[in-house]
Amino acid sequence: MYRRLRDLREDADLYQKDLAEYLQCSQVCYSHYEIGKRDVPTDVLIRLAAFYSTSIDYLLGVTDVREPYPRSK
Repeated sequence: MYRRLRDLREDADLYQKDLAEYLQCSQVCYSHYEIGKRDVPTDVLIRLAAFYSTSIDYLLGVTDVREPYPRSK
């Protein structure tokens, strides 16, 4: 999962500080998410999945399908 977070960020040409600002945390905190020193809270996973337009399963490495699931009505 941690590698995916970094890859998605780098593919979007963003810095850790950019994501930290979006998530309202410090750059060090976000860095710890990427290297696996800190577990990513559920609410942060939800925000990251929305930001990258993907599913939480993709972020977690459960699937290699990057597209998000359809929203339920």
